[in-house]
Amino acid sequence: MVRLVPAPNILYAVTFVERIDMSFHRQDYISRRRFLKGAAALTCVSTFASHDPLAAQPENGPNILYLMTDQMRGDCIACAGNSVIKTPNLDALAREGTLFSCAHSSTPTCTPARSALLTGLSPWHHGMLGFGEVADQYRVELPQALRDAGYWTFGIGKMHWAPRRSLHGFHGTLLDETSPGRSKTFASDYERWFKKQAPDLDPFATRLGWNDCRARVYALPEELHPTWWTGQEAVEFIERYHKPAPFLLKVSFVRPHSPYDPPKRFMDMYAEDDMPDPHIGKWAARFSEVEQPMRYNLWHGDLGLKHTRHSRRGYYGSVTFVDEQIGLILRALKKRHMYDNTLIIFLADHGDMLGDHHHWRKSYPYEGSTKVPMILRWPKSMGYDNRRGTTLAHPVELRDVLPTFLDVAGADIPDHLDGMSLLNLVRHESTRWRPYVDMEHNVCYHRENHWNALTDGKIKYIYNACTGREQLFDLASDPGETHNLAEEHARQKTLKDWRNQLVRHLEERGKPFVSDGELLRRPQGLLYSPMYPRPV
Repeated sequence: MVRLVPAPNILYAVTFVERIDMSFHRQDYISRRRFLKGAAALTCVSTFASHDPLAAQPENGPNILYLMTDQMRGDCIACAGNSVIKTPNLDALAREGTLFSCAHSSTPTCTPARSALLTGLSPWHHGMLGFGEVADQYRVELPQALRDAGYWTFGIGKMHWAPRRSLHGFHGTLLDETSPGRSKTFASDYERWFKKQAPDLDPFATRLGWNDCRARVYALPEELHPTWWTGQEAVEFIERYHKPAPFLLKVSFVRPHSPYDPPKRFMDMYAEDDMPDPHIGKWAARFSEVEQPMRYNLWHGDLGLKHTRHSRRGYYGSVTFVDEQIGLILRALKKRHMYDNTLIIFLADHGDMLGDHHHWRKSYPYEGSTKVPMILRWPKSMGYDNRRGTTLAHPVELRDVLPTFLDVAGADIPDHLDGMSLLNLVRHESTRWRPYVDMEHNVCYHRENHWNALTDGKIKYIYNACTGREQLFDLASDPGETHNLAEEHARQKTLKDWRNQLVRHLEERGKPFVSDGELLRRPQGLLYSPMYPRPV
């Protein structure tokens, strides 16, 4: 058996190569030769092969590593104060950079969140106010903008664009967009790879649905799991990259998005009794009823504490599995002497309610849905070492990623972007930073799940666009949003102030959002704003 000395930032006792060898020993349907041959044949990054074990430093600017997860809560990372979850590699990254404690997703479902990442724009300006399709082309797009700045751009994992093979400026992508019930005419790169490795196996053998709120141990060897595939494709890209141009590498993990299906060793790291209980506000009682007939992709319902804890155990295991892969990616950078000359950002597209307030999935204005983890680690040559290991409470959003990348690349940041470079906060240039993050979501799951909201990380104001109902939460004293202050007499001035801020924010839209300084009810909803780029 080949043994490697574990890197200091890897928590786990069993190394990557050891786990591969053990899996081939116990699974006779996957031969070692066929496994390695298939991985080499199916990866597009083989074009970057080099016999030089060390990387040449890029000629123009640092590399950019863009790590993201799907549906990961902002409180599910140890360095954010969660004493149960195991995320040693992300914690190490935060110690070498900055953790943003007030990072949010303005439109917290997959496609509009990814539109913000792609464009650097707010929901109204990129045009997606809810769960629709990312447009074919925008005025400025992140991969193309970095490509224009001299970067070699590549994406691995989930892009969630339409058509799915769209590149938006990437030189290439390897996709994991496989899920139960999806198109029979489209096969992602992960699915093609899986069929070559295990032609007689079902990738959905765990028998959980795409939005299932149950958890189960992954039914197959972990080396077939999409989390493993995404991480190892990223490692191989780094190991083989030899171009003189700096790279922009996007690594987009599908997990911890349901199904909550970690391999057994990750599920075994957690006990259900250790799982934090869901936050349940008195205002949420009307969401406790379980939809009938019982469906496990429900959007609300009290399934009991036992079920919720088990789901969270699977979710936590999925997060830790991703963290291990991230550790291996960072280790590959260090081995190639690239780590110190790479800007690294980690974030998620949105969160997951996990039973908070009897809600499941996402698209809601509450912290479990909107708040995301965000860590920025800048290159060693930039300095600002006194800022490493800090936590910044400024309201940041996914739209800030594109201008951050342009900033580190030394490229011009277009004036029309709504996002701002996070490096401004590292450099103490925060005097003009936004006072709050604006959030919203068009009708989703039910006509009453339709809202606009603002938060500065201390207070959150929510306006229900269907009913006109308001909520006000003091996040400083009530981070679980259990106590709605909107009806308290003592908080009416605060409520009015935040309502007026939302009115001012929506003024550019006019009717049907606001009229004569008042918020309007919008029971019909609006999925795309007039700014959405329509196909020509």
